[in-house]
Amino acid sequence: MADAAIVRVQHCGTAIFCRRVPPRCPACGLPLPRGLADAPLRLPSPFRQGHRQPCALLLRPSGGTFLGGYDGKSDLHVGITSSNGVVYNYDEEGVHREQSRWEECISIPLVQPDMFGLLQQWDTLLEEFSVGEAWLPCRYDEHEHNCYTYALAFINSILAAQGKQQISKSEFTERFVIPQTKRASKYITVHQALTANNIYIVPLPQHENQ
Repeated sequence: MADAAIVRVQHCGTAIFCRRVPPRCPACGLPLPRGLADAPLRLPSPFRQGHRQPCALLLRPSGGTFLGGYDGKSDLHVGITSSNGVVYNYDEEGVHREQSRWEECISIPLVQPDMFGLLQQWDTLLEEFSVGEAWLPCRYDEHEHNCYTYALAFINSILAAQGKQQISKSEFTERFVIPQTKRASKYITVHQALTANNIYIVPLPQHENQ
């Protein structure tokens, strides 16, 4: 999270990613224009400080961090934040309430700012849900009753209380998780390339080039 920002410059049919814009295009060798149309764009990080994300679903690698060697294949751990950033998450030891370890996460907000009633009840609902027998350590199963099961069950309990239709695991994953993880994957690719080299060059599709 402390790495320098990634910037993107477009020139000669390529997207050039770097930490610091070079004076010349590394693809063609010509000086890079300084006009407004060619100004570098900062690539926004898809990762957030999880403990500053109230009432959200968080994803992080089960081990290590996204920018610290994540290979894109290892398991992700899922948690739900309280209104003040305490992360509730479930594993083989039961439900944890953590105030650290979630500093670099994908964050999916679950409550809109204008939902005052739900915001006021959120912490009570989350705590009451988390002490249920379903989340005892003995009930944990790596594949069938895990951290994702816990998070989705809480989300569905909120939807049910509001009289709304519940959401399946596949639908929630498709609508909310996959778009975020795809964006994160692209960012990780660029980050890893810039860790190995100062410049990362990607040919642009023809329509973007034009």
